[in-house]
Amino acid sequence: MHKYRHHIILLVFIVFVGILITMDAIPQDLEYHDFADKRQIFGIPNFWDVMSNLPMFFLGGFGLYLSLKNFGQRKNAVAKLIPLVLCVGIFTACFGSAYYHVIPDNNRLVWDRLPMTLMFMPIFSLLLYDFVGVKIGQFAFWILVPLGIFSIFYWQYTESIGQGDLRFFVFVQFFPMVITPFILWLYPKKTYYVKYIIYILGWYIVAKICEHFDDAIFNTLGFWSGHTIKHLVGGISLFYILKLIVAWERELIKGSSIQGEAN
Repeated sequence: MHKYRHHIILLVFIVFVGILITMDAIPQDLEYHDFADKRQIFGIPNFWDVMSNLPMFFLGGFGLYLSLKNFGQRKNAVAKLIPLVLCVGIFTACFGSAYYHVIPDNNRLVWDRLPMTLMFMPIFSLLLYDFVGVKIGQFAFWILVPLGIFSIFYWQYTESIGQGDLRFFVFVQFFPMVITPFILWLYPKKTYYVKYIIYILGWYIVAKICEHFDDAIFNTLGFWSGHTIKHLVGGISLFYILKLIVAWERELIKGSSIQGEAN
């Protein structure tokens, strides 16, 4: 199995990308902007969808503190930048999502999704770095983060010419979720923070389910919509991302110290 694990990862990548390539372009469904809870409170339109982004403000701010705290002790540029870029994504997602939800449309959706790519791609790079190999993770970081940003502006451009295409963003958002179980299976590593990876995936899936049933949840509860709950549940996933960063950094610094003592 160990001999062929790179090939299995490559095969999953080829299959995923192959499916996207053979699909027709995916334009943004304009009904996506029609959220269930449109109540205006304190003069703020779509109040709960806007204000439910606050957890990202506090989690992102604390994450920035954590990512800078031991910045100089991490052993290379990518190890330094993964937590920083990730937490910049969390922090700015609060403002981007709030800006979008005040007046939901395609133009504002750009600023909602752009910070997401700064979360998806660094966390994916971290997994590659720590489980598959340091050099692969370093290479992936410099490719994946620009690819994530490109996916948003590519979609914006294709929408502007009437040929909207979300396939790049679909890759950025969903391929890490698909490939993560394969990485954990094929590259087992004795680290207690694997449980955080599982929690992150689990809560993110719950958030996406809440988003899908936006209207149904609002009609059932009456006070919060599925999209509002998506933001709050997403905050739980982000909480475990911060715990993952702390645990990952601790192991990196510990590994560097052991290596230094050996030398």
